[in-house]
Amino acid sequence: MTALTGSESKTSRTHPSPRTYSRWASLVVLCAGTLMTILDGNIVTVAMPAIQSDLGFSGPGLAWVVNAYLIPFGGLLLLIGRLGDLVGRKRMFTTGLAVFTAASVLCGIATSQGMLIAARAVQGIGGAMASAVVLGMLFALFPEPRELARAIAVFSAVGAGGGALGTFLGGALTQALNWHWIFLINLPIGIVAWLAAVRVLAPEQGAGLGRGADYPGAALVTGALMLTVYVIIGTGTRPLATTLLLAALALALFVAFTVRQARAARPLLRLRLFRSRLLTGANAVQILMIGTMFGFQFIGALYVQRVLGFSELLTGTAFLPAPVAVGVLMLGLSARTIGRFGAYRVLLAGLVLIVVGMALLSRAPADGAYLTDVLPPLLLLAAGFAAAMPALTGLAMSGAREEDAGLASGLFNTTQVVGGSLGLAVLSTLAAGRTDELLAKGAELIPATAEGYQLAFRTGALIAVAALALASVVLRSGKKPGQDDAPAPAPAQVTG
Repeated sequence: MTALTGSESKTSRTHPSPRTYSRWASLVVLCAGTLMTILDGNIVTVAMPAIQSDLGFSGPGLAWVVNAYLIPFGGLLLLIGRLGDLVGRKRMFTTGLAVFTAASVLCGIATSQGMLIAARAVQGIGGAMASAVVLGMLFALFPEPRELARAIAVFSAVGAGGGALGTFLGGALTQALNWHWIFLINLPIGIVAWLAAVRVLAPEQGAGLGRGADYPGAALVTGALMLTVYVIIGTGTRPLATTLLLAALALALFVAFTVRQARAARPLLRLRLFRSRLLTGANAVQILMIGTMFGFQFIGALYVQRVLGFSELLTGTAFLPAPVAVGVLMLGLSARTIGRFGAYRVLLAGLVLIVVGMALLSRAPADGAYLTDVLPPLLLLAAGFAAAMPALTGLAMSGAREEDAGLASGLFNTTQVVGGSLGLAVLSTLAAGRTDELLAKGAELIPATAEGYQLAFRTGALIAVAALALASVVLRSGKKPGQDDAPAPAPAQVTG
């Protein structure tokens, strides 16, 4: 698919060609499907107390409403990304939408703990199928760098806004109706998205399962990723010895998978993928950045509820400025800023804003106020994420060959899940530990809770500093401002 240039580009601004229209319509479909899965990841959080009361979950048992989704979602992204390259990304995406929508209905009508947890696990599988191949499809749809930058800006804005919007909708639906509707709302959305995907997305022929279906390797990496997510999300809730044993087992599975891929005739994951400095470095930076942002979203919501005394619905409303700011900045400035200054410089600027935002939050006191202690850093974090995420996505995907785009997309999504889970586990454990320590010394609840959150925010700022340092060293391209150093897909190279 060739890019429009010269006079063709000028004409397309007023009279889009059918090809141009279908590509941007495809982007809308991909964004709609992704938004549904992202919303579901956050919409559950605010409804957890209502679910616990209705179905009788214990405290530890309630965590599995989230864990049952995250473990298959995070564990299967890499495998499904590769399978999407083999069987066709459109087929994988549409199948994922169907599975996710059906599982959402099962969640919505669940009347027991077991039924809800099982349906959430199926949701995680469907979410992984729909999410793992999206970036690869975007890079195939928009081969011209500037158009690709705009497409990534739109996609990133939807993803970033979906998280905060999920918090708001979760509170609104639970308070106005009941918790069942946080899942049932996916039925009409899913049906419309599936029909649109079938009609709008261009059919494509995958390479075929015979070219890379390494089933022993798939079992090893899926087991390793699922176990890794399980270890991370359970940190602080089990004995240290058990955590270390499980972590060692996950590491052993990763080592076995690596050995398998080096020797397999048709490996699931071509190890040469990691020779790309951009792809490997961007994924490492993303783990740190998403860890910071996901931890902020969770701890920040707890701060406004438990320290400032906000209700569930008011908490969701308090975070709405973030997706609005992200959407405006990504859609209005992101592509042009990357085109002018380059993805590397835009990424660094975004990470600096994230560091400053987290540092300001670390000063939020027990007697704080939303307008002075929460909103300013919230807007800084939103601006930083709006700058950093599209730039980081372009840098990561530009390091992958076309035939590996689905796998690279799955890898990028996997590091998001791992980073988010790791950041949440670390920051929430630190906050709880500091609060318990202060309470044991006789401190009052709200000041002790606020100080625990301050420690979490300070740690988040340090993690963001680490992301900034790593990005400044590993992702430096050496290109001048204004050059399209990213996003730019690598040229197609067909291999046997």
